[in-house]
Amino acid sequence: MADKSTGTNGMSRRTFIKNSGLVAGGLVGGGLFGGLLTNQFQKKPEILSDAKMSGGLQEARVFINRAEDFNILSAATERLFPKDSLGPGAIELGVPFFIDKQLAGEWGMNAKEYMKGPFITNIQAAGNHNNSNNQDSQGPNAATQVPAPTPRYQSILNRSEIFTLGLRKIDQVAQEDFGARFVDLAPDKQDEVLRMFEEDKVEMKGVGSSNFFYLLLQTTLEGAYADPVYGGNKNMMGWKMKEYPGPRMSYLDKIDVEEFIVMEPESLRNYQGH
Repeated sequence: MADKSTGTNGMSRRTFIKNSGLVAGGLVGGGLFGGLLTNQFQKKPEILSDAKMSGGLQEARVFINRAEDFNILSAATERLFPKDSLGPGAIELGVPFFIDKQLAGEWGMNAKEYMKGPFITNIQAAGNHNNSNNQDSQGPNAATQVPAPTPRYQSILNRSEIFTLGLRKIDQVAQEDFGARFVDLAPDKQDEVLRMFEEDKVEMKGVGSSNFFYLLLQTTLEGAYADPVYGGNKNMMGWKMKEYPGPRMSYLDKIDVEEFIVMEPESLRNYQGH
């Protein structure tokens, strides 16, 4: 699939994804947020109020009770996955509702995961802990052989608690450092707030702020590209941007075709009835 350019002064979403190692449903590499700060991404998104939510049950909050928390989530995800000339951003794709639904379920409650100590509340601490262990067992130069720690956490808090704490902390930092609510800040100032979390410069209780940032980034990408049956990727617009056909039962009738085939995407709903 050919990459479509937005012009010499901008960078397309697909170029960014290709160059940064970002893939649908996950991420590869270290800090990625800096790559989003291009001029074309500086348009402030429209926050969906309750009066504008007209998508039925797919656009109904089931976990986040406070509208202000949901508005912060909407604004933050839009900065991570902004609307551009190639397609919609996180808000239009329904990403905030996707995250809300995930937080209300087993994933958000860590229902099937180990939740006992010892607790390591941030990525940097995990890296220092690993380096210390390797130095003791392999000599003074062993730390250089340890790969960079991956975005993960071992916290006493479950994911729903981390998101609740993190969203309100975003607003607190915005007011204390920039004098306005996060949703009222200009896009470049919102980026600065989020970068503080990515770089673990914000103090949070029970979890590192960088861990919250990576959970937010991960779920934003999942909401943009997961099957619409889970609440995001509205109208399969995320798939259409990537020309991904969705789940198919078979490709036997097309397996011998040499040229690239553009297929209209289909969701799991196509196979589950209505």
